Amino acid sequence: MPSIAPAATPRSALIDCAKALACAAIVLHHLAFYGPVSALAHEAAPLAIDWLAEHARIAVQVFLVLAGYLAAASLAPQGSARFARPGAKIGQRFVRLVVPYAVALALVIVVSAAVRPWLDDAMVSADPDLSQLLAHALLLHGVLGEESLSAGVWYVAIDFQLFALTVLLLAGVRRLVPAAWRARGAQALVLLLAAASLLGFNRDPDWDAWAPYFFGAYGLGMLAWWAAHAADDHEARCWQGVIALLVLCALALDWRARIALSGGTALALGLLMRVPAVAAWQGLAPLRWLGQVSYSVFLVHFAVCLLVNAAVAQWWPQSVTAGVLALVGGFALSLAAGGWLYRRVERHVPTWHSALRWQAGLVGTGLATALLAALR
Repeated sequence: MPSIAPAATPRSALIDCAKALACAAIVLHHLAFYGPVSALAHEAAPLAIDWLAEHARIAVQVFLVLAGYLAAASLAPQGSARFARPGAKIGQRFVRLVVPYAVALALVIVVSAAVRPWLDDAMVSADPDLSQLLAHALLLHGVLGEESLSAGVWYVAIDFQLFALTVLLLAGVRRLVPAAWRARGAQALVLLLAAASLLGFNRDPDWDAWAPYFFGAYGLGMLAWWAAHAADDHEARCWQGVIALLVLCALALDWRARIALSGGTALALGLLMRVPAVAAWQGLAPLRWLGQVSYSVFLVHFAVCLLVNAAVAQWWPQSVTAGVLALVGGFALSLAAGGWLYRRVERHVPTWHSALRWQAGLVGTGLATALLAALR
């Protein structure tokens, strides 16, 4: 699931196009995985639906690597921290993430309540309670074990954890390490934490609500930035060798397709972004647009998935054609809804006031729908 790039990070056509393809895979995965639309479309194209339902979800690894790459670009392009106040940096990230997130979750809550009489399926969550709503508002739903209100929202919390952990790590190095060693010290710590994740934490599912489980892919993205922007080709090859060796050791210890994809993405970034023609490439306009709005598409697409599944369940429960059209239409509607959320919410620079207002709106919406359901 996509993440908005840290503030002041320059856009890259290659990264936007990669985000677009990964975003499309995640949206199609959820449409192929949930509800009657999945079952009906499966009758028409079983191999494609099986692949989307089973394998397309690992596209999230591309987003983890890209998030790490962009974090290095923003926070420590040369290795050492270039920000002054870690608390302010973390707070800024929280606000940028949660404003469109709160809007989309409020929409999911309303849509879930609206379609519940039509759609008897596990994809429709129960009316939320106060603890569940507060946990989501604070991005703590995973670590507190609260049921997610929408598919994939775990990623938003993990993205925030990873960013905050990276900021604190870089700030700690700046405070404790002499200036001459700060850049290499920070890079060494990122490498060590990525290795600990790939060789240890990522192999234990009990850690999957915490940043260390995912830092392997995120750290590979940071290493890819330093490879792509190394001072010379020799240093770039050294970084590429470190990435390859780390990934090969992780896969030899425990084969994981998600880690293979993360490693391939990191190596490709580190290599391609050093090629002037690739760095200057303008990309494909539709993919660049989707890459730009991918975070909003990811946030809002599950509400669309609920709507199309409810429509099929209510009016065309046995129609294979309707299932296929709903999958294709759901994908198109998800892009349109994501574009709307991006234009109206995400692209505007948020403030703490707007974040608190939307968080309160999320909690209020959830409580209101639960009250109305109780009164029925």
